[in-house]
Amino acid sequence: MGAQARRDRLAELLEPVLADAGLDLEDVEVTPAGKRRLLRVVVDSDDGVDLDSVGAITQDITTTLDASDVMGKAPYVLEVTSPGVDRPLTQPRHWRRARGRLVQARLAEGGEVQGRVIDADESGVTLDVEGQSHQYGYADLVRGKVQVEFRRAADADAAD
Repeated sequence: MGAQARRDRLAELLEPVLADAGLDLEDVEVTPAGKRRLLRVVVDSDDGVDLDSVGAITQDITTTLDASDVMGKAPYVLEVTSPGVDRPLTQPRHWRRARGRLVQARLAEGGEVQGRVIDADESGVTLDVEGQSHQYGYADLVRGKVQVEFRRAADADAAD
């Protein structure tokens, strides 16, 4: 079975299990790791993902995989994780989950924009760019990325 076919089968198998737990499947990848394979399942939700959620869903995923032949007979290691801050913002749910965060996005017409996510819905995102509200449709944006802020302006004001 090819890599994409296996990924598709895994996604089809795991999405209902994750949906029952209130989680979204962000990515599935299988990579060789010596004599074994590493199965990495990336999950997220609008409320974020905590360690207890990861532990519980790992058990559900293991049970589902054990009842299936999708991973074949070769041994594998299961890793369940949440997306890191460097995950690209490509789906409406990614933008929605970035509310209040500083993001940088490439524009489809060229150039880039940096601003704080005010709101996001199924049609687009509203950014605060230098104090001005700007609406962008998802077709206007190639991809976005959350910017790491060690000290946000609001945090600095509260510390004074």
